[in-house]
Amino acid sequence: MASPKLESRKATSIAYIEHQGGYDKVPWDEYMHRLYGWAKEQKVMPGFYPMSICYDNPAKTQPEKCRSDIAITFKGKAKETPRVKIKQLPAMKVASISHKGPGSEYGNTYRKLENFLEEKGYMVSGPPIEVYSKKPEVVGGATILYAKIMMPVKKK
Repeated sequence: MASPKLESRKATSIAYIEHQGGYDKVPWDEYMHRLYGWAKEQKVMPGFYPMSICYDNPAKTQPEKCRSDIAITFKGKAKETPRVKIKQLPAMKVASISHKGPGSEYGNTYRKLENFLEEKGYMVSGPPIEVYSKKPEVVGGATILYAKIMMPVKKK
């Protein structure tokens, strides 16, 4: 597990699909097919790394009620469709950490990031954003996730 750090993110346009349900139940392949198909139809340049914006803490919310936006970044002019929405993510300061390991360790990675924020005198100012560098793999029965977890922050 990498060490947490602070970084600045530029504003970016995202195309997204709203999802409600367990974060482990997102139909990734279907959503990615829809998002990249939308980008092709709209003639925009999609980003390489899909992301999710997680609005609910699964430790505090019933999994079927967890809300997230499954998204890709894009460059160019585009229009929303009934199945794909667009919005601008503002420029922001984030605390980030990389996770490469089993999904069962995800909570530990989040806690490490939260402890880092506490030590540095920052507080969370928005929902966490997870950027995936590659598709999850199943190794020895465990799902291995490759993600960069970012939390928008501001000074306390």
